[in-house]
Amino acid sequence: MLRLFVCLVLALCFRTVDAVAQQVGPKMTFDCATHDFGDVERKGGDLLKEFRFVNDGDAPLVIKKITKSCSCLTIHYPRKPIMPGQSGVIEVSYEPHKVEAGVFNRVIQIYTNSSSKVRLLAIQGNSVEKLKRKK
Repeated sequence: MLRLFVCLVLALCFRTVDAVAQQVGPKMTFDCATHDFGDVERKGGDLLKEFRFVNDGDAPLVIKKITKSCSCLTIHYPRKPIMPGQSGVIEVSYEPHKVEAGVFNRVIQIYTNSSSKVRLLAIQGNSVEKLKRKK
C-alpha cells in the first residue's frame, strides 16, 4: 500500500514538472537581429530598418522598454501586448549626420516579459562624406 502511494505521488510530481516545462510563456523570435547598411553618405538622409518578430510563446509578449546606444537612433515599437502567434515590428532609424564619418556599430536592447529578459538588435555600416559614383 505504501509503495502504491509513493508511486502515485511520484507520478503526480512528474506530471506537474512536465506541465510546468511545457509552459513557455512569451517568446520573441526575430527573422534577423542584425543589419549591415554598408557604405552610406553621412549627409544622405536617415537610414531605416524594420526588424520583424513573432511571439512564438504561449502568453502575451510585452515590450517593457527599449534602450539605445546613441542619440542618433530613433526607435518605434508596439506598446500593446503581442498575442501568441502574432507578429510585430521594431522600426529603427539611424541618423548618420549626427556622428562623425566612419564605421558605426549600434546596439538596441529590448526588455520584455519573456524568460530571456533582454534581446539585442544591432545595426552597422560605414558612413562616408561622399560616395564614389560608378560611371
